[in-house]
Amino acid sequence: MGRPRALVTVLAACLLVAGCGAGPSQVRAAILFSDNEVSTDQVQFLIDKAVQEQPAAQQLSQQHKLDQLGRAIVGQYMLHDAVRRAAQREGLVADENAVSKTLEQDPLAQPVSTTGVDPSQIATQIAYRARDHREVIVDNVLMQELGAKYVSNLSVTFDYTTVTDRDQAVAKANQMAADPGAATRLIQSDAATGKDASFGFKVPAVQSPDLAATVLYGVQPGTVVAFQPSSQYATWVVGVVRARDLSTPQSVDNTSEPTANQLVAIGARLLQPYVDASGAKINPRYGVWDPVAMNVAASEAETTGLVLSTKGSTQP
Repeated sequence: MGRPRALVTVLAACLLVAGCGAGPSQVRAAILFSDNEVSTDQVQFLIDKAVQEQPAAQQLSQQHKLDQLGRAIVGQYMLHDAVRRAAQREGLVADENAVSKTLEQDPLAQPVSTTGVDPSQIATQIAYRARDHREVIVDNVLMQELGAKYVSNLSVTFDYTTVTDRDQAVAKANQMAADPGAATRLIQSDAATGKDASFGFKVPAVQSPDLAATVLYGVQPGTVVAFQPSSQYATWVVGVVRARDLSTPQSVDNTSEPTANQLVAIGARLLQPYVDASGAKINPRYGVWDPVAMNVAASEAETTGLVLSTKGSTQP
């Protein structure tokens, strides 16, 4: 009986350290990437630092909402990793003049204002200030450079319909994903009743920079998406991306140059495939990745939309 007991002891020890040779443990990792990890200690360090230094974080602590800050920090680590991967792949190097100029002004040195600010953005702003300021600025410069590199050539063609609430959007998105023919039938039916619905709608990024920062521009053809373009309106868009072009110059009349912030937002959206390729696994204590918001949500039910592969698609 000695050997079986010894074997049980060894197996138990292996499980405690996340498997003999099986790699880092999700218990101690906030995020497991394919080639590195972010520990829960790293996340907690930034939470503690924020509470020590920032009144807005102290307010979150008093309200027992530090889980929001934890999600914001994990979300920023996800994007930081994706920026790193994109920069390597695209050969991008942050413009040192732009980084130095921003650091001289250091907008992150200013306290977070909670007056008139969307509550969902407060934790994000706190997290930015808790991180190394130079790292945050370099990430943003690189995202702006990525957006600038592709904005003139980027376009998406999609079929879509619109609904008025999340439940309807989820139901229609699941129908479209389960049956490739359902999208055509649903959109035809909605268009016939006068709803805003259309086939083959092509929008170059330079024509609508704000739309280009949405999930439509970050997914591969054949993907079903459901999202709310603006929280100020009840409209939800449910559609299927049919084509995504990053290499053809787009000729559009009456356009203005995208702002720096718009380029950063477009660049962030172009990170979506790099997030998918990173193999990231988020510790459930923080929540789940929300590809629509490019952030972490508390649960699947609290994501800001859906991204689904259609049945039979080879897309992940």
